[in-house]
Amino acid sequence: MTSTGNSATGDTSATTVDRVYTSPSRYIQGIDLIDRAASYLRPLGTSPLIISDEVVWGIAGEKLEASLSRDGLEASHEIFGGEASMSEINRIAELVSATGSDTIIGLGGGKTIDTARAVADHAGLPVAIFPTAVSADAPTARVSVIYTDEGVFDSYLFYDRNPDLVAVDTRVIANAPVRTLRSGIGDALATSVEARAVNRANSRRMDDTARPTLAGLALAEKCEDTLFAYAHQALRDNGDHIVSRALENICEANTLLSGLGFENGGLAAVHAIHNGFTALDGDIHHMTHGEKVSFGIGVQLMLEGAPEEDADRYISFLQSVGLPTTLAEIHLADASEEDLYRIAELACSDGETLKQMPGDITPTDVVQAIRAADAYARNLQDR
Repeated sequence: MTSTGNSATGDTSATTVDRVYTSPSRYIQGIDLIDRAASYLRPLGTSPLIISDEVVWGIAGEKLEASLSRDGLEASHEIFGGEASMSEINRIAELVSATGSDTIIGLGGGKTIDTARAVADHAGLPVAIFPTAVSADAPTARVSVIYTDEGVFDSYLFYDRNPDLVAVDTRVIANAPVRTLRSGIGDALATSVEARAVNRANSRRMDDTARPTLAGLALAEKCEDTLFAYAHQALRDNGDHIVSRALENICEANTLLSGLGFENGGLAAVHAIHNGFTALDGDIHHMTHGEKVSFGIGVQLMLEGAPEEDADRYISFLQSVGLPTTLAEIHLADASEEDLYRIAELACSDGETLKQMPGDITPTDVVQAIRAADAYARNLQDR
């Protein structure tokens, strides 16, 4: 019989992997939320540092800083350089003490948010996340995806806690490009596909320190249900800058349901394939995170040997909302066998989440699944 711990002391810490559920302290979503931001930020501090890129600063940063100042908070800001790299994180972290800031605000997209989380962790300060597009499920998480200065995936940084506050102004989202909402739908759809695979394998969360919870799987499945029910209407309303109930529902699905679902349900092959793409140069890097994830959904379905009914359901949905499902659509129509193996080898590397899939998967398996996903999607388009 295999021992599961120290029978004399009852210490099972060396071999027992617990189920763990984590989430932000507070999630807020509403129209014109930036105008009321101070009431939610004040419990965290009175001198926030806003981190945003130049484009987002003009769209929402100036308004947020003015709103906070009007309501008595002494806000300052720093322009994000564009890459969530350790050099950029260290650069901004050095500025925090000089500004006297007591709270970090990440305002913008995924890489800005990841940088803000890392800066806050480095400084030991609370962090508030204000996404200006719901293009990925990063806002709620206690992890940052770190890249090199050249944009190649480097590593994950995990933190002891999730953001203290996540605040989504749906007026800002309604005025964001439709492509960002569509991208978030692709990222969110992967949540249930991956969580189910992790559940079948009785595997671990992406941080490899704990097992997922049933709550995470339930949230992932609710996320999927919401996408199928409201995505098409929400995309139309986004195009018309309408903050409809459908748009509100998809904002919550892309951000809260998907974020809690992936963190507490687990990641598998889809995101490993996405990270594998960073091994290549070229036009694929003009695609958004969610667009590359969308193709990865097809790859995971092929790796799993999904029944045709399931493959049709997911891939046809992605095609119906305008997300890429073929190699040509992610600018890899001319990818060589060597290119595909570079993707596959990075996706199968030790630090990647593909290991959470049931069974042993090799780079050759991944290359064949990429080819199969492309062929399946092209056939579906022709039907």
